[in-house]
Amino acid sequence: MEVLPVCLWLRVCVVLTAPLLLRGLELDLSETLRPGALLADLSLGPGPGWTYTVNRTLSPAVTHSWFRVDSRTGVIRLSRRVDCARGLRPPQSVYFSTTSRTSGDVILTRFNVHVHGQDCFIKYRRKSAASREKPDFRIAQVMTLGGETPCWAAGKVLVNVTQLLPAFARDVPLEDAVCTVDGLHAVFLRGNLLLAEDFCRAPREQSAQVGLRCSLQTHLNARGVSRGVDVPAHGVSVPARGVSVRLVLRVVSAPVPVGEHGYLSLESDREMYNDPQQQQHRDHPRGRRSVNNAPTFKMPNYQLSLAENQEAGTSVITPRATDPDEGEAGRLEYVMESMFDSRSNDQFTIDPRSGTISTLRPLDREVKDTHVFKVTALDHGTPRRSATTYVTVTVSDTNDHSPVFEQTEYRDSIRENVEVGFEVMTIRATDGDASANANMVYKILNADDNPAFEIDARNGLVRVRERPDREARDRYTLIVEANDQGRDPGPHSATATVHIAVDDENDNYPQFAEKRYVVRVREDVAVNTKVIRVEATDRDQGNNAKVHYSIISGNVKGQFYIHAPTGVIDIINPLDFESIREYNLRIKAQDGGRPPLINGTGMVVVQVVDVNDNAPMFVSTPFQASVLESVAVGYSLLHVQAIDADSGENARLEYRLADTPPGFPLAINNSTGWVTACGELDRESTEFYKFRVEARDHGVPAMSSAASVSVTVLDVNDNTPAFTERRYELKINEDAVVGTSVLTLTAVDRDVNSVVTYQISSGNTRNRFAITSQSGGGLVTLALPLDYQQERQYVLTVTASDGTRADTASVSINVTDANTHRPVFQSASYQVFLSEDLPVGSVVVVIAASDEDTGENARITYLMEEKVSQFAVHPDTGAITTQMAVDYEDLSSYTLAIVARDNGIPQKMDTAYVEIIVVDANDNAPLFPRDVYQGSVFEDAPVYTSVLQISAMDKDSGSNGRLSYTFAGGDDGDGDFFIEPYSGIIRSARKLDRENVPSYSLRAFAVDKGVPPLRAAVAVHVAVLDINDNAPVFDRDVLVVRVEENRPVGSVVARIGATDPDEGTNAQIMYQIVEGNSPEFFTLDIFNGDLTALVELDYESRREYVIVVQATSAPLVSRATVHVQLVDVNDNVPVLQDFEIIFNNYITNKSNSFPSGVIGAVPARDPDVDDELRFRFESGNELNLLDLNNRTGELRLSKDLDNDRPLEAVMAISVSDGLHKVVAVCTLRVAIITDDMLTNSITVRLENMSQERFLSRLLALFLEGVAAVLSTNRDAVFVFNIQNDTDVHGSILNVTFSALQPGGAPGGGRYFPSEDLQEHIYLNRTLLRHISSQQVLPFDDNICLREPCENYMKCVSVLKFDSSPPFISSDTVLFRPIHPINGLRCRCPAGFTGDYCETEIDLCYSSPCRNNARCHSREGGYTCECPEDFTGDHCEVNVNSGRCVPGVCKNGGECANRLMGGVMCHCPSGAYEKPYCEMTTRSFPGQSFITFRGLRQRFHFTVSFRFATRERNALLLYNGRFNEKHDFIAVEIVNEQIQLTFSGGETKTTVSPFLHGGVSDGQWHSVQLHYYNKDGGSLLDSTGALRLPLYSAWLELYQKEPNIGRLGIPHGPSGEKVAVVAVDDCDIAMAIRFGNQIGNYSCAAQGTQTGQKKSLDLTGPLLLGGVPNLPEDFPVLNRDFVGCMGNLTVDSKPTDMASFIANNGTNAGCPAKKNFCSREVCQNGGECVNLWNTHGCICPTGYGGKNCEQGERVCPREE
Repeated sequence: MEVLPVCLWLRVCVVLTAPLLLRGLELDLSETLRPGALLADLSLGPGPGWTYTVNRTLSPAVTHSWFRVDSRTGVIRLSRRVDCARGLRPPQSVYFSTTSRTSGDVILTRFNVHVHGQDCFIKYRRKSAASREKPDFRIAQVMTLGGETPCWAAGKVLVNVTQLLPAFARDVPLEDAVCTVDGLHAVFLRGNLLLAEDFCRAPREQSAQVGLRCSLQTHLNARGVSRGVDVPAHGVSVPARGVSVRLVLRVVSAPVPVGEHGYLSLESDREMYNDPQQQQHRDHPRGRRSVNNAPTFKMPNYQLSLAENQEAGTSVITPRATDPDEGEAGRLEYVMESMFDSRSNDQFTIDPRSGTISTLRPLDREVKDTHVFKVTALDHGTPRRSATTYVTVTVSDTNDHSPVFEQTEYRDSIRENVEVGFEVMTIRATDGDASANANMVYKILNADDNPAFEIDARNGLVRVRERPDREARDRYTLIVEANDQGRDPGPHSATATVHIAVDDENDNYPQFAEKRYVVRVREDVAVNTKVIRVEATDRDQGNNAKVHYSIISGNVKGQFYIHAPTGVIDIINPLDFESIREYNLRIKAQDGGRPPLINGTGMVVVQVVDVNDNAPMFVSTPFQASVLESVAVGYSLLHVQAIDADSGENARLEYRLADTPPGFPLAINNSTGWVTACGELDRESTEFYKFRVEARDHGVPAMSSAASVSVTVLDVNDNTPAFTERRYELKINEDAVVGTSVLTLTAVDRDVNSVVTYQISSGNTRNRFAITSQSGGGLVTLALPLDYQQERQYVLTVTASDGTRADTASVSINVTDANTHRPVFQSASYQVFLSEDLPVGSVVVVIAASDEDTGENARITYLMEEKVSQFAVHPDTGAITTQMAVDYEDLSSYTLAIVARDNGIPQKMDTAYVEIIVVDANDNAPLFPRDVYQGSVFEDAPVYTSVLQISAMDKDSGSNGRLSYTFAGGDDGDGDFFIEPYSGIIRSARKLDRENVPSYSLRAFAVDKGVPPLRAAVAVHVAVLDINDNAPVFDRDVLVVRVEENRPVGSVVARIGATDPDEGTNAQIMYQIVEGNSPEFFTLDIFNGDLTALVELDYESRREYVIVVQATSAPLVSRATVHVQLVDVNDNVPVLQDFEIIFNNYITNKSNSFPSGVIGAVPARDPDVDDELRFRFESGNELNLLDLNNRTGELRLSKDLDNDRPLEAVMAISVSDGLHKVVAVCTLRVAIITDDMLTNSITVRLENMSQERFLSRLLALFLEGVAAVLSTNRDAVFVFNIQNDTDVHGSILNVTFSALQPGGAPGGGRYFPSEDLQEHIYLNRTLLRHISSQQVLPFDDNICLREPCENYMKCVSVLKFDSSPPFISSDTVLFRPIHPINGLRCRCPAGFTGDYCETEIDLCYSSPCRNNARCHSREGGYTCECPEDFTGDHCEVNVNSGRCVPGVCKNGGECANRLMGGVMCHCPSGAYEKPYCEMTTRSFPGQSFITFRGLRQRFHFTVSFRFATRERNALLLYNGRFNEKHDFIAVEIVNEQIQLTFSGGETKTTVSPFLHGGVSDGQWHSVQLHYYNKDGGSLLDSTGALRLPLYSAWLELYQKEPNIGRLGIPHGPSGEKVAVVAVDDCDIAMAIRFGNQIGNYSCAAQGTQTGQKKSLDLTGPLLLGGVPNLPEDFPVLNRDFVGCMGNLTVDSKPTDMASFIANNGTNAGCPAKKNFCSREVCQNGGECVNLWNTHGCICPTGYGGKNCEQGERVCPREE
């Protein structure tokens, strides 16, 4: 325990023994007190953000450095030793301010400070009480009374005074009092100021203010002494006479902005202690004329992005405007209207009071992706003034559209046998989403069933993978899926059905059912009788399978006809067995394909069956013979011969003599037909015999014929007959019939009655001739048929004999040819191929027939049996020629029946069939059905977008009719389009731009595959539809407008114009000024661009205005800088702006660096070039602080400024050009830079910034931004260096500054530690950027990363400064920088002590926790664990017996006093939990996270929380450095298991406990993380695991002896760092030490990291659920979390989940884990179990279903 000085005890004795001499709070300081000594505690407990500071306005300057006030706790400590000899005359009144940043309450506490020491003990005595009239406490509050019924009821508690006093003064009784002002009557009773009467204000008075002041005194007893009060032992004493309190209550009609020092900014601090009468006059100051100021927005336009499909009521943005006016004139109303599309008005609404824009319904980006609004803020002044800004909301895409195919069903056909890779068609699906969610991938879902096809995954092109065979499969049905690969919320897909029919190709020959047909047909069958039907089948389809039949050979005389379609063979001419007994018909089967396929192997054998249809025919008739009467019996005198054309029995003949008398001397052999003499001949009896011979066949019925026979009986003579001619010559036709008389020879026998007989004695080859005697002559007849081919001439020797003597004659018979042979073609059928493009008159084929006859009989004439107009046959040559053009497309084959006839008599003929197959020629060009195709496409259409499809036809067949489409030789729009060669679909080949090419006149071709190919062209007109893809374009980026000055206000000075190459509504342009017009000098007409002056344009005030105008064609914008240059009217006066000189004087710098030379010049100028300026000080420089050169304006500092006193001097300086004179204010600011500032300074880096640019209004903006970030006053921010960063490329400016904590004053306040400054700036970079208009870059790592400090010392990167650099000048500032020199400083942080900072202090030693609360020590502090019904930082509030105090209820909860004592909180709606309206749980949708203050512990800490999720991988917690590098800790879910990764800056260590089943089951799981520096060997067992519970281990850690090294110097922590992670209810020590031995008990794990670094340096914020989307990389596997998280505790202190620093999309509570079992949902006794976003039921035996509603059906038992 610290020993109090003796003087302090003496002072206490004096207080007790002489109470009448004391009045007010006394604070005694001794020269022997050490810095850091505790002097007083002003803490008011938890409340509305109390801030405690020394009031530097009211307190003497010498006392500012004596005290250090903790701004958060109110603890006052001695800052430095006090020196009585150098102090002022005691006592000194020192004032401390207690300010609420939320409620605005201000409490001033005054102490009479006495300094005691050896040299001043008896010099002074205390002042009498009578001399002290100022109150000890002054409480200022502002209350709002407004609305429609501005009244308060009697009894209302206005102020709870007791709760606004520090703890040491609360027990001092205050007298009851009455306070009255302006109808407001209040009484003070028992610590509360109550309203005595109802108080109302008339509406007309509501704009006025009422001020109530009450002075409260201590209640004294009869002796004039208040009842006893304990005297604190830390320097503060409450006098026995008590304390005085002055209460100032101000009633206003509208909320008053809280100033930088609370509501005290409404009055000066010194007014608080002026004479009450004078103060009363100040309460009613003389009114001044109010100025109706126009509202202003912070920004001229706002642009933001909002995801589509968010629910109605989503808050979008609040474009707030400010109005400096008070009352109604400052009350703003917001209205909003759509700029371009009235549909936007139905999508959004604006709150007229707050200006918050929210959605009326879910947005749909695909309907409208940009909304532009004009937002107007109107005040309620007279006249009403307004401000305008523009809000552009870009709707960002979510994957809410499934792909849509161009057709739900596709149908196409392909030829069979197409080549592999043949492109069938292109399937296209479109997606209304943006490109990231519309990255289409195609696949065939039923590919296994359709192996013949494949699809390109990217462009949807369906190709042939295997050659299709229609005969095997004629159609395919593909199910094609298009997947957009979207991620938010996930991919969508759609399917389309593709029907592909396989068209038949003529690839199969007809096949006959039988190889050989045989049929027997009677020769007498009737004409047109069906003989047989041949059949051939073709596996092809359609015309390709239609078989046509024809006879190609064997139809010798055309007796048969085959029906081409059916194959039925009929007899069309009678058969004659005797002519042809068998026909071998070759049948051709030809299909209908083009070209046709022919099978000519069909064979039909027709066997002709003979019938008896021919009678016997004698070879000669009549038969004649002569015989000598002297022939012997049996002499064969005549051979009668007949023939029968039939066969068999029908041709076997039998002869008999008919009509002969009995005894006839002649007989005939019935088989051979020889007539013989069967009796003696007697010429004298019968000289001549004539009879008939009958020949009969054996047919049924039998047929017969008869021939006449004459026999002459010759006499025997003795005279030699003599022929009348010796030689005969004659001709005979070979077809002469048998028996034809050829020649009659006559021989004369001179004998009387001699009978001359004739005979052919020689030359009768083959007995063709016979000779008979007739009428005295010899008749030569034809005995047998002649054959011209065998014998053409016979030379007969004919002998005439009378029986004894004979004579001969020569008969020369020439056989002439007869028409005995028919013409015969070489082939019965011909097949020729004829190209359809053969010219008319061309010879197709020459066919020839031969005739074995001669002469005319062999001369053949050719003709067509049936005329075919296309052809003609030459009658002589048989050449078939074309008479007219043939067209394959009309008829693909012709069959000509060509007849060859001879010229014999009768004519004979033969028929041949000529099949002319027309071969398709490429004679038909493709033909388009229309002349022009029209199509359109949006210019932003993706590449490969289908525009239109062209289609042509070609009458040709085969390859001649196969078409492909191409732009080759045509026009493809310079490659902007391509055409699919087989489908004809025209698609875009690249991104289009309507502004470059608004339409295309393409020329496409359809080309067939013929040789040579033919093509047809078609015009294709494609219109490119406009989208708004072009920003408006100004003529130039920089526009110069020259305007004469003094133009009237409201005149148009120029017209600013831009052009937009888009069209229609996309080309509508809206103009606005976005930069350089603050304050408003100009207005720009939103529609026509007229630039109108709003102020007088004065060349002398400003020569040039530079504004940035924006042309908007939503959402695209273009900007141009407009230089409005004023033209001088020659009335210039010198220009001199007020300027300031900032002299940063580093007082500890002992080098002689005071600037003795020129520091700069007065920034004056005169537009008139010839003017000579003269400078002089008008006032303010009486002490000659500045030395001014009257001619040049150069300035020098006086040597008198070389001291340690800050200074601000305002001087008037003039400049004259001889005629005009200008006076400006020069402010000299001397800032004293101390080591304390340097120690607590940081350097920020500003992008695209220079020294000269920064020394402008940007300096003020920067100060305002930093002050806003730190919640402090702008004057509390000290910038003492700006310096261009020369180590990097680009314009980066380093700015070094420090800042006082709120309420502090230079020289006596506490500065923000550099770590806190860094954290504030890091977390609020966006806010700083918005306010300062400057881009703040991430911090550089400093040299403290190398841990140069020993033990537990904390390294602070400091900058030592060199004050020798010269001043930096700009137009309005002369700035003296102090350049930094990098360095560091080691200091022992709070919670550690020792000569080497090697010992950690247990800060629970002083029992700071009240009401039996448990104190948990932590690194650098402690945490109070309050018992039930107690709360507060120190558990000082009893909720069962206490009264409401500020801060009891969190998050806007209202505190209410119970009638029986105690308090209760009424929580706002939402996930706030009793009893104190704190929030323990938040839900995290995708891409959300929440930010809390980062961990500051370096050596040990514990973090615990719980979570529920179903994600397999997620990021739960992350805390790292400011630049997201080096030291960090991260807790993730990796493959459903918890994983910790941490790094001390050297290596990364991963710690992975294992929980069976994982943690991604949607149930609550807890995580405990323990981190410590492994420097206490006794804390760990041999395995390195904790041997004690964690907190016990820490207590031992705190109290252990320092670790002494070999050199005897304590060295504190080691380089070994340990992290322990446990999941759920886990015995950590058991799991770590024995987990592998007891069945894989691995719910906890630990990891150790060894290195040079000993501490963990986490400078950034603590992030839950994700990390921000910053350009820096985070060393984690995951960046997102979807689920719920809660019960976050850091070092035993629960974290209110509503006390975040920043929230990025998380929501209060956890709806997915609410109690779904709150009602009886499970039936039949089922047990309800909460699951993720639903419930489950554990059903008893016999029941099932989600709610156990289904029971087993019980079957009745059989008897």
